[in-house]
Amino acid sequence: MKFIYTLIPLCPLFAAIAAGLFGKRLGRVMSHRVTIGGVAMSFLLSLIAFQQVVLSGNTFNESIYTWMVSGGIRFEVGFLVDRLTVLMMLVVTFVSLMVHIYTIGYMHDDDGYQRFFSYISLFTFSMLMLVMSNNFMQLFFGWEAVGTVSYLLIGFWYKRDTAIFANMKAFLVNRVGDFGFILGIAAVVMYTGSLDYEEVFVKAQPLIGQTMSIMGGFEWSVLTVICICLFIGAMGKSAQMPLHVWLPDSMEGPTPISALIHAATMVTAGIFMVARMSPLFELSETALSFILVIGALTAFLMGLIGIVQHDIKRVVAYSTLSQLGYMTVALGASAYSAAIFHLMTHAFFKALLFLAAGSVIIALHHEQDMRKMGGLRKYLPITYWTSLIGSLALIGFPGLSGFFSKDLIIEAVHESTLPGATLAYWAVLAGVFVTAFYSFRMFFLVFHGKSRMDEHTEEHCHEPPNVVTWPLIALAVPSVIIGFMTMGPIVFGQYFEGVIFVDDSHNVIERVREHTTGAMSMLSHVPGSKAFYLAMAGVFFAWFFYLVKPEWPAKIQSKLGFLHRILDKKYGFDEFNQTVFAAGSVGIGAGLWRFGDQGVIDGAVVNGSAQGIGKLAGLARLSQSGYLFHYAFAMIIGLLVMMSIFLFI
Repeated sequence: MKFIYTLIPLCPLFAAIAAGLFGKRLGRVMSHRVTIGGVAMSFLLSLIAFQQVVLSGNTFNESIYTWMVSGGIRFEVGFLVDRLTVLMMLVVTFVSLMVHIYTIGYMHDDDGYQRFFSYISLFTFSMLMLVMSNNFMQLFFGWEAVGTVSYLLIGFWYKRDTAIFANMKAFLVNRVGDFGFILGIAAVVMYTGSLDYEEVFVKAQPLIGQTMSIMGGFEWSVLTVICICLFIGAMGKSAQMPLHVWLPDSMEGPTPISALIHAATMVTAGIFMVARMSPLFELSETALSFILVIGALTAFLMGLIGIVQHDIKRVVAYSTLSQLGYMTVALGASAYSAAIFHLMTHAFFKALLFLAAGSVIIALHHEQDMRKMGGLRKYLPITYWTSLIGSLALIGFPGLSGFFSKDLIIEAVHESTLPGATLAYWAVLAGVFVTAFYSFRMFFLVFHGKSRMDEHTEEHCHEPPNVVTWPLIALAVPSVIIGFMTMGPIVFGQYFEGVIFVDDSHNVIERVREHTTGAMSMLSHVPGSKAFYLAMAGVFFAWFFYLVKPEWPAKIQSKLGFLHRILDKKYGFDEFNQTVFAAGSVGIGAGLWRFGDQGVIDGAVVNGSAQGIGKLAGLARLSQSGYLFHYAFAMIIGLLVMMSIFLFI
């Protein structure tokens, strides 16, 4: 099996190299065939891995290659393929495969066709290396690789200034998170002497109660510092406040990569990492409470911003931020299985919503403003019905996949006794209404009501080709059934036994099990569910405001102008970052240039030394008069000085 596990990430890597280096020779068709074939092979091999690990119980944990050994610490490439890993492998490869197929239609007329396929295939390789790693070094490699490739993809249309700004923003914000992440890894190595997961988890128990002094003589728990530093990395990758600002701007990239980044890959890396590190995080309640509060604020506050957005892709992007907040809340409540369960269900319906948004954009000749849409139901029937499925799954409509995972998180948080759990519970509960409102605001504005398209666009509006609609249908199926099928074994069963560790005092899933035993049990509780009524209220208000009384939103906006400006400005995070960090860094750089470069280096060292030598030479030149009696006089004076020295000494 080692050979098969090695092939899983290497197939998309080789395909990326082929399309990237030899794309012109291969041509457009062969390039997409090679990359789609590589990802499809990874998906099929992941199915074999699922059979080996889940059905046969054969977990794999071995080193593949030793890079170096330094100070007794081994730097290795190795794979840990357990039940958590194979779940992530299947989700990543399936969603990536759908995105690859969809890209044929979406990028059909783009000049960078082969380059784009190379990038998304390389992105898939990077994510697979991350989730399959059995040590922190390889984890960090995959972590940085997905960040680097996302930089290339977000700025794919490099002739747009907005795309260049967005990819630089994503890169820099992620560097902030990654700085915390590498500090966490350094602390792990410092106190355990190992990079291997298994060894680190065993050596973590003796660290309970051990402290370190960071600044000012204050003592900090070693485990708390490690966990918070690692989570800061997750805040960057999984876009948690205040490191969330890069994700909405990443919509400047083509829609297929928006689906790939925001559905199953890069943004879920932080969620996966915290779940993988559960043996560490369970030893620090402070870190868990920190995670809980950050996730709750992200889930609620980012959802509110989605209400005022007009760009169809940005609405879905803020939806992603909010749902990542739900996953983070579950992690903070120690409901790791619920977080991974929501990660899986969310991957399918969120990829579906992004690709459906792309289908609309194709049909409207790359128009993304929802105020210029309307009435598309009759023109795009497949996109309409798949979008409806994705939207219902997102709001947690009973029976669909999002219902089981989102409601489970709400119940789990309600059972938590950690500091911040009460705030988190009301935040995620209120977020249900907000999610339903902005989701169906988008749905009704796009597909219902009067057409707001111009005459030319409406005349040429039609369903995109099959290569675009087939992935929508393929993603709609798991968006409907995957939650019902897998909730029992993944959350309440023994699926994660021996993989995810939960302390008995934090085991909220066990408490939820006392009144909810599976999918059917959860469905039976719908009549008494607060979340259900809040979701239906959100749909009703979206219908009323945007179909029955479409003039009301403008009136409400004028009445609540202050609140609207706050949401439209995204709470001022972008302005603050631009004014304080960006402008501050530029100001510091300008000051250092004036003082250091111009003043010290150019002025004192380079030009100053040259001027000093020139002045010294000018003084020395005065002694060279050319008259013989001047030289004789100087010799006599010198002789007198020497004789005086000898006499007095």
